[in-house]
Amino acid sequence: MAGDRVDVLVVEDEPTLLRIVCDALRAAGFTCAGAADGREGLRLFFALTPCVVVTDIMMPAMDGFTLAERVRKEDSEVQILFLSARSSADDVVHGFDTGGNDYLRKPFAMTELLARVRALAARRTKAAPVPVEFSFGRFRFNALSWTLSGSAQGDCVLPNREARVLAILCRRMNEVVDTRTILMEVWGDDSYFNARSLNVFITKLRHRLEEDGSVSIVNARGVGYKLQTEN
Repeated sequence: MAGDRVDVLVVEDEPTLLRIVCDALRAAGFTCAGAADGREGLRLFFALTPCVVVTDIMMPAMDGFTLAERVRKEDSEVQILFLSARSSADDVVHGFDTGGNDYLRKPFAMTELLARVRALAARRTKAAPVPVEFSFGRFRFNALSWTLSGSAQGDCVLPNREARVLAILCRRMNEVVDTRTILMEVWGDDSYFNARSLNVFITKLRHRLEEDGSVSIVNARGVGYKLQTEN
């Protein structure tokens, strides 16, 4: 649902373990969501903006290291805890190199997992919040309520995917965001047909922003898109 948030996102492809971890976190007072693979985990990350991501490493669709890299690229403050039976020093080092904050080897005691999640959540609480309000030209955009303000036609609540595309561009304002990043975050798939759909949403956003000549969405051909503004 729009604007929903959770404390912890758990990404684990073993269904029983996913259920047990989520149940334990909820019993400990955390709000929690679960995903069965890295691709779904990435989608839920952007939909639910958790404080902590707990993720396995070896998963279908997208592994945990790749998930961490994608998440860290967009949010420097979210706390990432790896859960894995892979326990070599190289795996642990790689986990931290991809943006992880902690690493817990399987099998683990649930009390230890809860203690580590509490510590990570407390650390995130002290960090600066991720911005949700953006100003560019005559416009303002709230990425939680999906509301675009500043148009002569008044405030407008954007449709789901249109709002999520604009939020991605706003977070990287005046930078080119590669097409695949947008597709994976919004659709969870970078297929040709989803790329065509993205083009449609970009066109719609351009029409909404055309009232202000200082604002534009630029197509970096073959690379991605950039929300460009003079202010």
